[in-house]
Amino acid sequence: MSAGNFHIRTMRPDEIELAADWAAKEGWNPGLADAGCFAAADAQGFLIGEYEGRPAATISVVNYGERFAFLGFYIVRPDLRGRGLGLQIWKAGMAHAGTRSVGLDGVIAQQENYKKSGFKLAYNNIRYGGIPTGLKAPEETVPLASVPFEAIERDDAAVFPAERPEFLRAWTGAKGHVGWAVLRGGQLAGWGVVRPCRKGRKIGPLDAVDRTAAEAVFGALVGDEGGEIFLDVPQPNREAAALAGAHGLSPVFETARMYTGPVRPVALERVFGVTTFELG
Repeated sequence: MSAGNFHIRTMRPDEIELAADWAAKEGWNPGLADAGCFAAADAQGFLIGEYEGRPAATISVVNYGERFAFLGFYIVRPDLRGRGLGLQIWKAGMAHAGTRSVGLDGVIAQQENYKKSGFKLAYNNIRYGGIPTGLKAPEETVPLASVPFEAIERDDAAVFPAERPEFLRAWTGAKGHVGWAVLRGGQLAGWGVVRPCRKGRKIGPLDAVDRTAAEAVFGALVGDEGGEIFLDVPQPNREAAALAGAHGLSPVFETARMYTGPVRPVALERVFGVTTFELG
């Protein structure tokens, strides 16, 4: 798509790192290996707008199956804001979603603008951060790699509005990503992944049938490495917020989870940590 000196095209997989760099400058703190995992989800869903031949705007609208998509990386270069470039790449991104319901995690200040595009508030997510304290080991954990992938995929499908096996394979196997799980009677009761970010480490996802399992996985993910840990918590899950607070983490950032249309029900009470604000 072209309009004067502004041209929109699909990013090459190696260009997704640029979107991650811009997101880092905006304070989103992406993981060091995020770009490669994101490309595995939907390589055609990442768009870049070039103004006079230089990167000017980005957006991602990743299609998960036939009914759901997730929007992220909606960023216009600061010196080019207010010229309508954002609206153009927004329309191009939304066109990629087709008739799918679209979700996003947007900054609270932009919530009213998103409403104008048909998004409705579902709930807020709160990022907690700090140096974890009071770690417990209420249950034995096992490396996530020892858990059959089908069990991970099935569990994720219960807490996310669509199946996303390609993304999960990339996410759980990426360089620097470490996963732990809790099994009860041979069944997956909790699991999570921690990854290095531009600042500290971030846990996501952290999914569990109850807080006890979440506590065990959280402790294993934090480990002995030390340093700052960040955990993105759905506000409606009070047990997740209590877990973060009990370990010395404090709110540092907030987003609005919004959808354009109906999404299949998810077990939000099992989400103790969102996988990623960029892709859901």
